[in-house]
Amino acid sequence: MATTGARMLAGVALGWTLLGGTALAAEKAHPWALELHGGAGTVDPAKLTPEAAAAYQAGMTAALEAGTAVLKSGGTALDAVEAAVIVLEDDPLFNAGRGAVFTAAGRNEMDAAIMDGATLKAGSVATVTHTRHPISLARAVMEKTPHVMLAGEGADAFSKEAGLEQADPAWFFTERRWQALVKELTEKGLPVPPRPAGAPPEPDKHTLLDLRNFEPADAHRFGTVGAVAVDAKGNVAAATSTGGMTAKRPGRIGDSPIIGAGTYASNQSCAVSATGSGEYFIRLTVAREICALVQYQHMKLQTAVDEVIQHRLTALGGDGGVIAAAPDGTLAWGFNTTGMYRIRVKQGGTPEFGIFKDEGAAKAHPKNEP
Repeated sequence: MATTGARMLAGVALGWTLLGGTALAAEKAHPWALELHGGAGTVDPAKLTPEAAAAYQAGMTAALEAGTAVLKSGGTALDAVEAAVIVLEDDPLFNAGRGAVFTAAGRNEMDAAIMDGATLKAGSVATVTHTRHPISLARAVMEKTPHVMLAGEGADAFSKEAGLEQADPAWFFTERRWQALVKELTEKGLPVPPRPAGAPPEPDKHTLLDLRNFEPADAHRFGTVGAVAVDAKGNVAAATSTGGMTAKRPGRIGDSPIIGAGTYASNQSCAVSATGSGEYFIRLTVAREICALVQYQHMKLQTAVDEVIQHRLTALGGDGGVIAAAPDGTLAWGFNTTGMYRIRVKQGGTPEFGIFKDEGAAKAHPKNEP
């Protein structure tokens, strides 16, 4: 009897061990996924040169590789989205970090936010001017202060205290962004500020023409960069960084650093990063609204994205788009502008890049929806 009982107990113990082992294996085998956007706006297929399209794809691919390197090594979704956005902040093609647009006063004022879906911890910064990587400053706010958001001089001062890399304002200057500012202010009959101190001399007319032909000046009118990811443990995260809108009023803050508007992440629903006319995204709390539809109405991720972007945002008169990721590895994106620079990859899959409507969508949505 004792021997039989012992065998039964051993069998039960073995069964629990096997079940536990299976659970651990399943957790380790959870498919990771990463999705990025490089801004939405008025992107005319007839005016975007093949060279420009290729340059954007190369820039976004480099950022995707930085993020996937983290995920492939077993890193967290939070580390992956920060790594990807850092690359985009250093690429002058994108309206974030070094490629940030100018305010009407001729300054670069940058916003960023990051959120961890596993803990609901979040950090954001607004109107920073000296931090090379605003997304890293947002993470420092999340991890090294009791706050969620810092802005202006206080955010820049904390950046130095946190030991983050600083950059002179001239480092953020790009001729394309400056010429976009000149064009918009001139069209509105507003004064054009002097070129920033430390900026190079204005190029000749031929160079200016090449810059204007490379990409339409308003292609990044609502530009922003962002990333969403799910890691091998099923945790999601979101990160967003932007220079805002060309010729914006100094001190203006859009949706990107507003948790729930342009950035949100929760393991109970999804992670979202947005790009577009920020005032509308703030009014609709777009990122949180998508997550709420997933969590409380049990909508599929793509359905929730379409409901908010194609219907609610459009009805209100707002322009833009989002990328989204769910803990089960589902990915989605949606936009109501003529284009949105975007790229994504799932574990074991091939990266998909798109700019205009339906690029990659036909083959992507069926396999990404459970």
